[in-house]
Amino acid sequence: MATSLDIDFYESQDPIWNPALLTIPVPGIRRMVNLAANLEDVIHLSIGQPDMPVPPEVIDATVEALHAGQTGYTMDAGLPELLEALAEYYAERYSRPLSPENILVTTGATEAIYLALTATSAPGREFIVPDPSFMLYAPLIRMNGGIVKSIPTRAENDHQLDPQEVIDAIDINTYAIVLNSPSNPTGTVYPRETVEAIVEEAAYRNVYVISDEVYDHLVYDGREFPSVLSCCSDLDHVMVVSSFSKTFSMAGMRIGWLMASQGAIRKLRRYHMFTTTVANTPSQWGGVAALRHGARFLDALELEYTKRRDLLVELVERTPHLTGYRPQGAFYMFPALPEGIDGGNVALRLLKEARVCTVPGDTFGDHCRNALRLSYSMSTDQIERAFERIIPWMEKQDFS
Repeated sequence: MATSLDIDFYESQDPIWNPALLTIPVPGIRRMVNLAANLEDVIHLSIGQPDMPVPPEVIDATVEALHAGQTGYTMDAGLPELLEALAEYYAERYSRPLSPENILVTTGATEAIYLALTATSAPGREFIVPDPSFMLYAPLIRMNGGIVKSIPTRAENDHQLDPQEVIDAIDINTYAIVLNSPSNPTGTVYPRETVEAIVEEAAYRNVYVISDEVYDHLVYDGREFPSVLSCCSDLDHVMVVSSFSKTFSMAGMRIGWLMASQGAIRKLRRYHMFTTTVANTPSQWGGVAALRHGARFLDALELEYTKRRDLLVELVERTPHLTGYRPQGAFYMFPALPEGIDGGNVALRLLKEARVCTVPGDTFGDHCRNALRLSYSMSTDQIERAFERIIPWMEKQDFS
């Protein structure tokens, strides 16, 4: 049951509000967390936020910026030092020339995604989106009159995206393809051949590829991360989003960015000026420090999340009625319940009866209602304690 605030904010049909607001659902994550807040002794597998402390170099740089009076507006595209550092970092990482003019610093990746999708979606334009996918994409497309064409993925295939299905879905109305690798909610990393096939066909068909890569450093087992930046011949038909939130534990510091052609960035800068104007200035100085001094932190992060991922895989395998797989990145698994079972009902009962908070599959699309998103961004102790409740609870269920 939603709180009164949820109802007032999301569901009011008072004619004063823009009807486009009705395309924005009550977020399933927020609904579950709000319900959990009214219960005692809840263990969360619901939160997609790192529990690692921010690297000390980042804190020091941010505090130094505050003491130095760096609290005013930056240029609308971002702090020049951060733009330069990002251009150098990605040029070296993906062996392609980039300039600061290819980058726009935003208030978190959320604003970057908002700008990319709302600046391009319009009535009649189709956007191909994997299902399940991060809950932000489809509502932003629909609120501007765009059409979402879903490509379902499945747990038994590790939620990999079939590039031929994507290519076959392109038609005369297709404007863009939205990719998210490593994926929220599945933890899937698309292999290079998938990304290259989609990017090449999209460029040939004059279709944009908008790629959300906020988990780009959370990739495990020595696997290569094939960014769209490393798979495209030029930037004319791509936009790539990332941030410091997940990879440097800087979620509340709200620094993200969008990389695209210089022409696209010029247009998006103008739009950005009418949304958040500029990103947080001291945090941008923290971002410069993260890029220049954060390599050891990223190595430790990868090791820790690999350990947590392996533990979650083992526990899900021991859990009746859940079909798991081995996530390759991010810090999520999206195991399936038996076909026809409503993951929303299971998530609610699991919360009320076992005091474990998960996120129902329908938060992330229409083709995955029999799933739960499990986050392993918390300690191994918390994961183990959660499954000490989940396994016996599942053993008692009859989903036949």
